[in-house]
Amino acid sequence: MNHTNKLKIFNDPIYGFITIPNTLVFDLIEHKYFQRLRRISQMGLSYLVYPGAHHTRFHHALGCMHLMQKAVQTLRFKKVDISEEEEEALLIAILLHDIGHGPFSHAMEHSIVSGVSHEQISLLFMEELNRTFNGSLTLAIQMFRGEYHRKFMHQLISSQFDIDRTDYLKRDSFYTGVAEGNINSERLITMLNVVDNELAIEEKGIYSVEKFLVARRLMYWQAYLHKTGLAAEQLLIRVLKRAKELVSEGTDLKASSALEYFLKNKVEIQDFNASVLDIFSRLDDYDIISAMKEWQFHEDFVLSNLCAMLLNRDLLKIKFRKKPFSDKKLKKHTDLFIEKHSVPDEVARYFVFTGEVENLAYSTDKENIHILMKTGKKSDVVKASDLLNIKALSKLVTKYYICYPKQS
Repeated sequence: MNHTNKLKIFNDPIYGFITIPNTLVFDLIEHKYFQRLRRISQMGLSYLVYPGAHHTRFHHALGCMHLMQKAVQTLRFKKVDISEEEEEALLIAILLHDIGHGPFSHAMEHSIVSGVSHEQISLLFMEELNRTFNGSLTLAIQMFRGEYHRKFMHQLISSQFDIDRTDYLKRDSFYTGVAEGNINSERLITMLNVVDNELAIEEKGIYSVEKFLVARRLMYWQAYLHKTGLAAEQLLIRVLKRAKELVSEGTDLKASSALEYFLKNKVEIQDFNASVLDIFSRLDDYDIISAMKEWQFHEDFVLSNLCAMLLNRDLLKIKFRKKPFSDKKLKKHTDLFIEKHSVPDEVARYFVFTGEVENLAYSTDKENIHILMKTGKKSDVVKASDLLNIKALSKLVTKYYICYPKQS
C-alpha cells in the first residue's frame, strides 16, 4: 500500500516554507473542495489593473494557516493555555474560512446565488467535510461560528484584527506591487496576547497596528476599490445578470453544466442541499471565462458586448466623486448611448449606470482592537494611539461613481 508523505512543505513567496502540521490538515488540503481554490483568484478582476494579481484563494488560505501556527506559538510562549485539539481546530477554521468563495471571489455573491454570502457557503462546506471526516471538524466549526467559550479563538479567525486580514494585506500588496499595503504581519503576531478571554496587542506593537489600519485603508482605495477594477467587476455582474435573463426567456446559452445549473435556477440559502453544494463546488473562474469566450459571439447585443469588453479589457469609463451624480448626468450619457446604438433604454442601462462604494478601515461599532497597556489595562486603539488619523479611519467614507462607454 502506498503511504503518502502527509507532512509536506509548501514554498510561499512571502513567508518561505509553510509546513503542514498533521495528517487531517493534509487530507483537507488534498480534498477537491479545497483544491478548487487554486482556480479562484484572490482579487477577482484586479489583474486587469495590476497584472501581477493572479494569486489565488489557495495561496491565501495556506498563508493564513501558517500565520495561525505562529499566533498559537506566540500565545503559548506568553503562557496562554491552548490544547492540541484547540490548535488543530484553529488551523482548520482559518484554512477553510474562504472555502465558500465563488468564481472571481466577491463579484459572484450577488449574481450566481441570491443573497447568499461566501461565509454561509463556507460553513456549508465545513459541515459537509465534517461528515466526510467523521466529525473531526466539529470544534473548528464551533470556533468559526463564534460559539466556542474561548472568545479570543473566534477573534483570531474573524475580527477587525484577525489572521485573515494580516495575510491578505501583505499578500495582495506583494502581488499587486502596491507597497502601501505591506504590513509586518510577523511582528503584529508577535505582539499578540490574551486578556479577559479577549485578544489584545501589547502596547509596544501600537505603531504596527496603526500601520495595519492605514495600510487597510490605502489598499481599499488603491486595490480593492480601484475604479478600473470596480468597473470590470460591475461588468461581470451584469454579464451574469443578462445571461440569467436570457436563459429565463428560453435562450440557449453555451456554458459548463455547473454554470448552466445556476443560470437556470434561482438558488437561495435554503436550496443548498448536498447536491447543490456539490454543483457549486464545480464552479470556478474558468467556467466564467470560457462562457464569456463563447458569449462574446452571441447575437444578443448586451451579452456579446459586455463579454467582449471584459475579455479585451475595453472597459467602461468610470468617474468617482464625493457627491451622488445627478439624474441629468445619467440621462445625458444614456441618451448618447441610445442614439449611437439605436437600442431601447433598458439595454442602455447595462452600459450606463451609477453606484456607490464605502470604505471603513476601522469600525468603532464592532469589537474594538484592544491595546494592552504596560499598566495591565486594556484600551481601544483609537484612545491609545497618538496618531490623529486613526480617529479619522473610523469614519465611513462613501464615494459615488458613474460608468459609461468611452466615446470613440
